[in-house]
Amino acid sequence: MPDIHHILEVAKDAVLSSSEIIFNSLDRPKIVDYKGKSNLVTQTDRESEENIKSIISKSFPDHGILGEETGDTKSNSPYLWVIDPLDGTTNFVHDYPSYAVSIGVLYEGQPIVGVIMELPMNKMYFAVQNEGTYCDTERISVSTTSDLSQSLLVTGFGYDHGSLWETNMRLFKHFTNITQGVRRLGAASVDLCHVASGKADGFWEFDLHPWDTAAGILIVTEAGGTISKIDGAPFMINDKQIIASNGFIHNKFIDEIKNKNAFSF
Repeated sequence: MPDIHHILEVAKDAVLSSSEIIFNSLDRPKIVDYKGKSNLVTQTDRESEENIKSIISKSFPDHGILGEETGDTKSNSPYLWVIDPLDGTTNFVHDYPSYAVSIGVLYEGQPIVGVIMELPMNKMYFAVQNEGTYCDTERISVSTTSDLSQSLLVTGFGYDHGSLWETNMRLFKHFTNITQGVRRLGAASVDLCHVASGKADGFWEFDLHPWDTAAGILIVTEAGGTISKIDGAPFMINDKQIIASNGFIHNKFIDEIKNKNAFSF
C-alpha cells in the first residue's frame, strides 16, 4: 500500500504543474469547443488533464484515473484519482477570476486525499483523511455561524436548464430572502473550499459529477464541516446533488429545502 503522504505530494505536484499550464495560457487565444450550449471545453482543459494523468501514472501506474475530459482509465486498483483539470472553464474563458484545478483520491470509494488550487489567487487547499485541512501552510476550519439567517451561502447551476434548474432558481430566491446572501461563483470546487475556510457557511448544488466534489468533500469534512445529499442522506461520490455546510446550520438548511418541496428529483 503506498504511503498516503506520497499520494498527497504527487497530487500537489500535479496541481501545481497544471496551474502553471493554465497561467501560461491566459494571454493566448482560447480555443473553445462546446460539450453543450453553455458547457465549454478549451485546449487548456485538455492539456491540464493530460499533464495530471502523466504525473499520476509515473508514480502510480496501476491506479485508476477518472478525468472530466477523457473519462475513466480502467484499473483493478482500489485507488481512483478523480480529476477536474480546470473547474470553472467558462470563468476562465471570460477571464472571470474564479476557477480551479481539483484532484481527489479515493481508496475503495472513500476519499483519502483532496487537493484544490484556487486560481488565479494561487491558494492551495488540501486535506488528508483524519489529518485536517490546510490552505497553503495554515490549518483551516469551517465557520461557527449557527443561525441560518446570519449565514452566507453559495450555490451553482447546471448546464441543463430543465426542472432542476427551475428548482434551484426557487431555492436561490428563497435563501436570498432568509439569509445574508447567496453567491454563485461558477466552480463547485472553489465553493467547497470557501465553506471549508469559513468564507461561506453552506453550499448546495444539483447535477454534479464526481470530479466536481471528490476533492472538496474531504476538504470540507476535515475542516469540521458536514456533507450530505440534499435530503440529508449520506453523500456518495456518484451522487449528483449535495449540501455542504459548517455543520451548525445543516439541519435547518435541509429543512428549508424540504419546505420548498425540492426533494422531488
